[in-house]
Amino acid sequence: MHLAKRQRGIDATAWGQLLLYLPSFLVSLVIVAVLSHALLPAVDWLGGLLWLVSGAMAFHRPTERVLARHLLNLRHPTPQELARLAPLWREVTARTGIEGRAYELWIEDSNRLNALAAAGHIVGVTRFALERLSGGQLAAVLAHELGHHVRGHAWSSLLGQWYAVPARLAWSAVRGLIRLVAVIVRGRIGFWAAVLLLTVGSILLVVALSYWFVALPLAVTPYLLAAVARRVELRADHHAAAAGFGPMLAEVLHMMQAAERESGRVTASALSGCGSAAAMNTGATARGRRPSVSEKLLSSHPDYYTRLHHLAPYLEER
Repeated sequence: MHLAKRQRGIDATAWGQLLLYLPSFLVSLVIVAVLSHALLPAVDWLGGLLWLVSGAMAFHRPTERVLARHLLNLRHPTPQELARLAPLWREVTARTGIEGRAYELWIEDSNRLNALAAAGHIVGVTRFALERLSGGQLAAVLAHELGHHVRGHAWSSLLGQWYAVPARLAWSAVRGLIRLVAVIVRGRIGFWAAVLLLTVGSILLVVALSYWFVALPLAVTPYLLAAVARRVELRADHHAAAAGFGPMLAEVLHMMQAAERESGRVTASALSGCGSAAAMNTGATARGRRPSVSEKLLSSHPDYYTRLHHLAPYLEER
């Protein structure tokens, strides 16, 4: 087996993810600094420093295993499952020149067709994918997830999401306050409800206008991140196709497309990559209706037509 000199990298889409998470990171840093100063005034720098270095835990194997088990709901493969996965993983890594022992294979007990790459070394597939896909199709799925790792998508996404947590919690608190005001208004308390609504609305408006250079990027970032995430999936598809798994990957996408059409709703997730097993938006929602423009813009995966279109050159070569 020939091992590539460069086992990992970071492509333009991974850099794009990191840059787009920068506004949330800066807001989070301010929040952590304020809390550290309030709780630990004598050593307020310590809280910020610990938070900054905490991101390195994403590459710490024991921490990754805790993440896999308790946040991603994964488990180690049984001997029978490993007997099927291991040869396919060796073939995928051999074709791409990657040291396969650097990664850990995990299983998600799910009846959905899905797979994921997370942190620095996690590659997971669902039990459904393991049982229902052919060897070639499952190898194509694994090659797609390996692409997320070697191109830097998995770790950059995880770091971005981790450092954005304080900002997201703060935004959740603001939304909770807005919902509380809405509940009070619906209760028809009258004058005081109107005063409360006006006060909260005025404060939020003043803050938004005063810090528009922060509020505007935070409002636009989810749409830009979704656009980059769709590009990330195409890059991972390209990685699998370049290794010779294009036709098998196309078969998997066709299977998912057919299942979605038959049910009239999204029933399977596709190669979610980057640490999330959330259902993919590909043209219909769980209620069977067509997605809105906003839902399309916030979709983390391209639709099937787009993915198959980008795989077409690899299918023609066959």
